[in-house]
Amino acid sequence: MEAREILEAVKAGSLSVEEAEQMFRRQPFEEMGFAKLDHHRKLRSGFAEVVFCQGKAEEHLKNIYKRLYDEEGEVFGTRADSHQYEVVKSILPQVSYDPISRILKVEKEKPHTGRIAVCTAGTADIPVAEEAAQTAEHFGSHVERIYDVGVSGLHRLLARLEVIQSANCVVAVAGMEGALASVIGGLVDKPVLGVPTSVGYGASMHGLSALLTMINSCANGIAVVNIDNGYGAGYMAAQINRLAEKT
Repeated sequence: MEAREILEAVKAGSLSVEEAEQMFRRQPFEEMGFAKLDHHRKLRSGFAEVVFCQGKAEEHLKNIYKRLYDEEGEVFGTRADSHQYEVVKSILPQVSYDPISRILKVEKEKPHTGRIAVCTAGTADIPVAEEAAQTAEHFGSHVERIYDVGVSGLHRLLARLEVIQSANCVVAVAGMEGALASVIGGLVDKPVLGVPTSVGYGASMHGLSALLTMINSCANGIAVVNIDNGYGAGYMAAQINRLAEKT
């Protein structure tokens, strides 16, 4: 429960002053032995803790999901696999899993505000783009998906230019040579978040070529996240969108 919710509950009489005092006295994290859950992250940054599922032991993953769900009423995890979905589903039957983005979540209904455009160069980039899009949506942003608009057919991008230009920020997801971020950067007056992907033939070096293209772009207003880091781009886009909607 957030600080404001606690204060509102005290005001409404559904929570006593003593109960509220105990809640405020709790440590800002929960010690689980194998993990320290940061329950105060939402108070500090506006967004609750997210679970990176890959590599986690089954019991650890189950306990983390259960405690975060008990605390927040929802939980969002990235880089999960289908087996982990079955593991978490055994304790949280309402959990959903998207095999494309590999996101494993239990989510509250919430309003989605502003606009973020998530664009891909090709369909092979969609898994990373969906990780970005669903992350931004989880954090309350409205997302427009504009897929398969790479530079080998520039007319496809130009056909959706009005939607892209109206967004508060743009996420450009591309492998191969990674030129999409530069092209979009020269067409919009909003921040562009470049996401290089590991899509491509041998000389793409598992995304390194796209990364180098994006960080060496001559277009202004481009920032770049790590290779295949859709989550990082979605999080940053949600922050930018939130600031834009406050102005």
